Amino acid sequence: MKIGIALSGGGVKGATHIGVLRALEENNIKIDAIAGTSIGSAIAVLYAMGYNTDEIFKLVKYFAKSILKADPKYLLTGFRSTKSIFGTGFISGEAIEDAIEECARLKGMKYLKDLKMPIAIPTVDIKEGKEYVFTNREIDRTKKLKKIAGTDGEYKAISEEGKVQYITDIEIGKAVRASCSYPGIFSPFEYENYKFVDGGVLDNIPVEELNKLGVDKKITVTFPPDKKANPRNAIDIFMRCIDIVFDDRDSERIIDSDYILKVDVAQASVFDIKQLEFCYDRGYVETIENIDKIEKALL
Repeated sequence: MKIGIALSGGGVKGATHIGVLRALEENNIKIDAIAGTSIGSAIAVLYAMGYNTDEIFKLVKYFAKSILKADPKYLLTGFRSTKSIFGTGFISGEAIEDAIEECARLKGMKYLKDLKMPIAIPTVDIKEGKEYVFTNREIDRTKKLKKIAGTDGEYKAISEEGKVQYITDIEIGKAVRASCSYPGIFSPFEYENYKFVDGGVLDNIPVEELNKLGVDKKITVTFPPDKKANPRNAIDIFMRCIDIVFDDRDSERIIDSDYILKVDVAQASVFDIKQLEFCYDRGYVETIENIDKIEKALL
């Protein structure tokens, strides 16, 4: 029996996923495939690379400050060092790509296809308004294909299955950066002829992708919003609106899961790195407290 796990987006709350994975490991629940959106994609690739949960948590804490540091060039000019307009957003996202690439290099990896564990990472092309999924799974080439011109002048085939498009030949760091480009905070990621933003715009919890990765049972990890929240400033109001939209939509998406682990980390702000320890602990404790139910659901 193959078990897959879907990790939702949520910024700093993503540390919760690490605690969940640690608790599952300690109870001999082996993950065979993984899918993640936004911060969930970063945790997913690190896990798929073979890093253990202690190492992943240390890496997340180490890189968190540099990733969330605003780029003065963007704040003042809206331009990259290459002088190309990168859209709105205070943070370039380059630090995310660099961090993941460094972690991959230490494992002798570079491309998504180098990962042995089946993986799926959603993103959205803001120009087309379409969902794209980066994956290392074998794509059915009998499906509809389209060709797009690469920056190197070569053509790459993109598989289309329904409304979702699939890309398999991409570097791990770029895939994560695309999925983590939170609108308004991180600048959109311009890659070839795409302009990618956070995968959570269309698929914050990629449960459906687990089915395509060939699993038999699916675990979903999500963060319910604070129903009693009283936002007091513009940022809090914006984030509260996002929570409401995501929660309503995600509730429909995760019905297909065999077990839904809802971890209450509502008190943690999405970008407050001081809450990393709290989220990690909550993920671990919540999983341990529900481990009997999880094991029963996976039978």
